[in-house]
Amino acid sequence: MNSPHLSVVITLLDEVESLRELHRQLTESLGVLGKTYELLFIDDGSRDGSLELLKELAAADLTIRIISLRRNHGKSAALAVGFQQATGEFVITMDADLQDNPAEIEALLKKLDEGYDLVSGWKKIRHDPLEKTLPSKFFNMVTSKVSGIKLHDFNCGLKAYRRNVVKDLFVYGELHRFLPVLAHKMGYRCTEIPVVHRARQFGHSKFGMRRYLNGFLDLMTVVFLSGFNRAPLHFFGTMGLLSGFTGFCINLYLSVLWIMGHPIGNRPLLFLGILLMVIGVQFFSFGLIGEMLTHANERQRTYPIKYDNRPNSAGDIG
Repeated sequence: MNSPHLSVVITLLDEVESLRELHRQLTESLGVLGKTYELLFIDDGSRDGSLELLKELAAADLTIRIISLRRNHGKSAALAVGFQQATGEFVITMDADLQDNPAEIEALLKKLDEGYDLVSGWKKIRHDPLEKTLPSKFFNMVTSKVSGIKLHDFNCGLKAYRRNVVKDLFVYGELHRFLPVLAHKMGYRCTEIPVVHRARQFGHSKFGMRRYLNGFLDLMTVVFLSGFNRAPLHFFGTMGLLSGFTGFCINLYLSVLWIMGHPIGNRPLLFLGILLMVIGVQFFSFGLIGEMLTHANERQRTYPIKYDNRPNSAGDIG
């Protein structure tokens, strides 16, 4: 079978009440586009009958493909499976809770046609309680500053990708919040457009307040991996040199005092200087070990290619 023009990846967990209406809206919106498409429903271990309803829908709609995980692995894992299985030239991701409007898909695809590789939705007007919107604004502001990519909404589930982007992204843990950051660090062009955000009609959010703490830790992971994963000594070596040099200066100062006849054996500053020098050596050792691991893995690394003019190549694949 020929690959479809569009793959829509819908991740879900216990959304049985929303699925029938979501399918109706999807087929209506995608039918207007006049493009071939596939609907990839990634069931992340639902226990409320979602899988059974999807099977019923699939029996009457051959564009539906269902992948059901044996247990709940999290949204990142579900997206990773969807990215692996998507065969369309363009990939749309969205949630199954009806808060994402399928009618926005057309606008996302038009933005991709302007030369972008990833277009993220921006829930400019959110229909969520205040305890979700305020931390989310702070999180998005910090992520934008730290990552260097100017987006207002990193965690919107409604996004559009070119196929080669999703094949290059490696999503695990809870890094689904930072897909634009990961793509940006790989050299892909990312942007966002405002999209309609609708109030949740059924069920409840599957994410608690702990996601904000996890989000901060994941942001540090993304920044480190994107900035220092190929040169870990640049990070650990810098920390080690700063710590070691500070400890050396402290101990040099205390040595001068000792030569001048001042007792230093019971001064807390002496122990601080020794500790900083030991920590500096440890940081530097971590960097060297990281460099050895990087050297071993670098032989297997692949790099995203935008253009290759060799005969029989794919040509412009960016």
